[in-house]
Amino acid sequence: MEKPWEGRFREKTEEFVEKFTQSVSFDKELALWDIKQSKAHVKTLFKVGVLKEEEAQKIINGLDSIKEDIEKGNFDFKESLEDVHMNIEAELINRIGDIGGKLHTARSRNDQVATDEKLYIKDKLLEISKLLKELRKSLVKQAEKSVEIVLPSYTHLQRAQPIRLAHYFLAYREIFLQDEQRFLNAYRRADCLPLGSGAVAGVDFPLDRFYTAELLNFNRVCRNSIQATAERDFILDVLYACSVCGMHLSRLAEDLILWSTEEFDFVELPDRLCTGSSIMPQKKNPDVLELIRGKTGRLYGNLIALLTTLKGLPMAYNRDLQEDKEPLFYSLRTIKGCIEGMMLIVEGMEVKKENMEKASGGFTLMTDLANYLVMKGMPFRQAHKVAGSITSYLLERGKRPEELTLEELKKFSSLYEEDALNLLNAKDVADRRKTFGGTAREEVLRRIEVAKREEGML
Repeated sequence: MEKPWEGRFREKTEEFVEKFTQSVSFDKELALWDIKQSKAHVKTLFKVGVLKEEEAQKIINGLDSIKEDIEKGNFDFKESLEDVHMNIEAELINRIGDIGGKLHTARSRNDQVATDEKLYIKDKLLEISKLLKELRKSLVKQAEKSVEIVLPSYTHLQRAQPIRLAHYFLAYREIFLQDEQRFLNAYRRADCLPLGSGAVAGVDFPLDRFYTAELLNFNRVCRNSIQATAERDFILDVLYACSVCGMHLSRLAEDLILWSTEEFDFVELPDRLCTGSSIMPQKKNPDVLELIRGKTGRLYGNLIALLTTLKGLPMAYNRDLQEDKEPLFYSLRTIKGCIEGMMLIVEGMEVKKENMEKASGGFTLMTDLANYLVMKGMPFRQAHKVAGSITSYLLERGKRPEELTLEELKKFSSLYEEDALNLLNAKDVADRRKTFGGTAREEVLRRIEVAKREEGML
């Protein structure tokens, strides 16, 4: 088939140029969405009288037959036709004759591709939203099972204060809720129809763009034809949301990798989600978690790559924008896989209660020994110093705080009384954090009920 722009040129396109400029090898992923928006465009052309009814129906039937072949994997995409749009249009003309050439009336590939991308993004973000909801449900279920388990929290990767394991799982539930909101914000940014903007200046046919938007389920219509065809901020929003979500998944992965080591021994990962070593027979490697952690770097790279592509572009459309698709497709596929992988890990891992609780006491209790004195009227800075002196005393003698006697405590402050010994139990200490959002048992139980209600689990 001749190039759509071939009339302007005196020479045949160099083979190198065809290979270098083609995008169909990757933008064919947009094929079904391209057909969807083409059918809506046909209906709009018919509505305003540009197409006759029989012409519109013939084009739609032709598009449906192409769609069926694509879904079955029987469609031959040709690099010589540059992109997914020209491949579908060329095949349409091949199947129904010259009338297929009317499809591109009042449309440019500039507004066409932006529309395809937004349709694709909206569908994919809804899929990701559902996956994040399922991951959060898995975390809530783990929280329900682990209310009575206490472990140390960590700051600077050093043991900090005792918390309930359920509180930890609920923390990530909140984080992934924010991630879903970030993806839905990106959805709203993409929910604006570019079609009808033409190449840059609008079109000189009486299109009813609001009718097209209704057909394609867009909430808004882009208000400026230049902006509609030249900007890719809506893709940046998606890549940013993928990057942040990937970062959160990576942090959770890192915790679980550490917790599954012999050194921590807090969790046992499912055998079916781990791999072994080709040389060391004893190894059980957390490859899924490591790859979640590793793939996050590429999510970041895709965001930076597109920002760099966009930063020097003059208005309006430039071919550089072809480079927006591979980062978009990769990031959406990758974040989806990472969420699915993490969900399987969270659902299948086994918590080692005894090991967690053994680690939860000790010097994680020292803050409460200081706060006890504050409640008795001592300034916090002075109380902090007293608790620090107790810590040094214990370290010098190789003792744990749980081994302290009242007599020993009184050597450091006469304010310590019998009830101070209650602070030497990790669960009791955790339950002192009764503030909203704290790790006390009653607060954790309340937050679980809230989470279940918000996730539709009740």
